[in-house]
Amino acid sequence: MANDGVLLDKWRREFGPNFVFKGLFSVRELHTSDTKAISHIVTRPNLYQKSSFNLYASKQFLGPGLLGVELEDHRRQVSETWLPDEIIILKSILSAAEDPGDYLSTNVSQNAYLIPIPRQNPAFSVAQIRHVSDISVEKAIKLRDIWSAQFADNTCPPTIEVLSWLRRMTLDVIGEAGFNYYFHNLDDKPSELNDVFTQLFHSPTSQRDNAFRLVQAMIPILRLVPVPGRQLFRKVRAKMVSIGRELVEQSKIATSKETTEAPLSGRRDILSLLVKANMAADIPDRQRLSDEEVIGQIPTFFLAGHETTSVATAWALHSLSLNQKAQMKLREEVLAVPTDTPTMDELNNLVYLEWVVRENMRVNSPVVSVTRMAMEDDVLPLSKPYIDKNGAIHETLPIRKGQTIHVPISAVNTDKDIWGPDAQEFRPERWENVPKAVQNIPGMWANLLTFFAGPHNCIGFRFTLVEQKALLFTLIRAFEFENAIPEGGIGRTSTPLRRPIILADKNKTGRMPLIVKRYTGC
Repeated sequence: MANDGVLLDKWRREFGPNFVFKGLFSVRELHTSDTKAISHIVTRPNLYQKSSFNLYASKQFLGPGLLGVELEDHRRQVSETWLPDEIIILKSILSAAEDPGDYLSTNVSQNAYLIPIPRQNPAFSVAQIRHVSDISVEKAIKLRDIWSAQFADNTCPPTIEVLSWLRRMTLDVIGEAGFNYYFHNLDDKPSELNDVFTQLFHSPTSQRDNAFRLVQAMIPILRLVPVPGRQLFRKVRAKMVSIGRELVEQSKIATSKETTEAPLSGRRDILSLLVKANMAADIPDRQRLSDEEVIGQIPTFFLAGHETTSVATAWALHSLSLNQKAQMKLREEVLAVPTDTPTMDELNNLVYLEWVVRENMRVNSPVVSVTRMAMEDDVLPLSKPYIDKNGAIHETLPIRKGQTIHVPISAVNTDKDIWGPDAQEFRPERWENVPKAVQNIPGMWANLLTFFAGPHNCIGFRFTLVEQKALLFTLIRAFEFENAIPEGGIGRTSTPLRRPIILADKNKTGRMPLIVKRYTGC
């Protein structure tokens, strides 16, 4: 499955939206892309949780942050990250949100559930996203200038491996906007964290090493075995924790020195705002996060704000290189803006740019799937009945306690029954008039499952959207992109994070070469 990005698509065509497959050690997993079943799952976080071995694997790498906890610990961290009054009932969202379509795109009857929305929270408020937008534009311009310099002594357009450069840029953005930490990756200064991230996620052995770690998570006795990649994994983890402790201490010192005349001491990064909220006198002790929990948010945001955004933008440039008509239409729109440094509002007012980003996050969702485990026996409702091998028709699916459920985000986002026969094509114009069926997807943004749904949705989704817009705005104004690999030569992994892979050399995972030409207006 990891090496064949279309295998699950083949199985869905053969067996339908619900089928069982065997994973590692023949563990049976239920695959369901039925939107009614998924809505049932995401609205019952107590009943459907991450498995114990998935939680172990997350904690090993990310620590006790949002992605490594469940139940009360997760609710407490969400409450602290978003502030207690930001946990509101689903039924109230439509009246409370400024733009309900940005937060929720589903019709749920009486099954109300708790979901955080960024209405007043300082760490992900509109003011904070404006700050992220300004930094993203600044770094995007720096990346543009670096690429432009490659034309100086070159008569032929260069082939640029864009993903590695995008990783540098997004790491600089998350460092500065997230933690007030300066990596200087685009300045070509050595960055140990970027080096170890590259080795961990993009080396020829990364998939093998990840499989070994998963096996150890599933079989505790094997955690004593020195499997391949363990030393590198520990090095990455130790580096992130080291940086995290340093950043938290700096934020504490800055917060303790604040006065009403100098709020935040000029610091607008996410971590400083989180530390300030956590140190507030009116926060009950039971809701206050420990230092380890605060530090645990840092690798979470490193991964989410660095890897996923760079991968998503690389796929966007690849899709535009294959759809030259869309690329030209986008270029025409962004060139009409009379500045190289647009504000967040100017970026968000570009309609076609919005369509391109939505279509990219639909077709090229960075996270391919999530899994949940049933904590009790249950019954899944289905939007379409299925016929078993004996010919009996079933409108529900019984679930036993301990059943692992595979929720395929990308499959729902590209389901032909929902989006139409061209569902797997990159066509931004579809957003002018989307099918009504998409309203059944229980997503929290743009009728997509990309950022998941329910209490475990991605709290930083606005961060990645504005960063992607800044990059596309800047790069499409300056360059024309063409495919450097013969059409069909770029595949994709079906591991949790969808990385590109050069099919002619599968050792080259995490690479996206594109022909880049200077745009001259001719």
